[in-house]
Amino acid sequence: MKAPDDRFPEQTLLDAGYYSIWQGQQSWNGVAILSRYGEIKETRRRLDDDPDDTHSRYIESFINGVVIACLYLPNGNPYPGPKFDYKLQWIKRLTIHAKRLLGFGLPVALIGDFNIIPTDLDTYKPEKYRNNALFRPEARKLFRALLRQGWTDVIRKFYPEERIYTFWDYLRHAYERDAGLRLDHFLLNDLLLGKVSGGGVDRHIRSLEHSSDHAPVWIEIASD
Repeated sequence: MKAPDDRFPEQTLLDAGYYSIWQGQQSWNGVAILSRYGEIKETRRRLDDDPDDTHSRYIESFINGVVIACLYLPNGNPYPGPKFDYKLQWIKRLTIHAKRLLGFGLPVALIGDFNIIPTDLDTYKPEKYRNNALFRPEARKLFRALLRQGWTDVIRKFYPEERIYTFWDYLRHAYERDAGLRLDHFLLNDLLLGKVSGGGVDRHIRSLEHSSDHAPVWIEIASD
């Protein structure tokens, strides 16, 4: 989100039909969840096990019978260094909490910018990123451990062999060259996975003037 709390456009979104919860931070971090299903029950806005962590990177809600967690995982660059160490610790904290979520017996989605390129298929040039925190084996190993708890990377499930990207840098005409990365993920537990009917990336949004370097990622969930 990259905006302080007091600049979040709550009323504008409400006028457009969206309830919202958010946690902002000047210039750097921030997460938010919007809903058209009525008011959102916020359940958490920080991970445990690090009381000194002041980054706005996690917010969690209960909406229409589904637990939805929005996260912005640390980038971790430059590697090596304290930012990379913080990234690894943050993933471990997320993994601990994700295991708790699986124990609730509810449909759960972990959604957001994970700042992790899971496999070679998720980058246009794997050799370029070998020493980048987004692609380091330490981070990828922790991501795989998270999945093994019982989460499915649903976009990859729909596109098992395709180079599908969610991010294109602003430099060197990356979008025009399709020099992309897949950093934004939907991790779903089995109770929610069975309700998903489709998913993808609206990559054309990235081509618009003043667009974000991330394209919208989406899934469709069947209503009971």
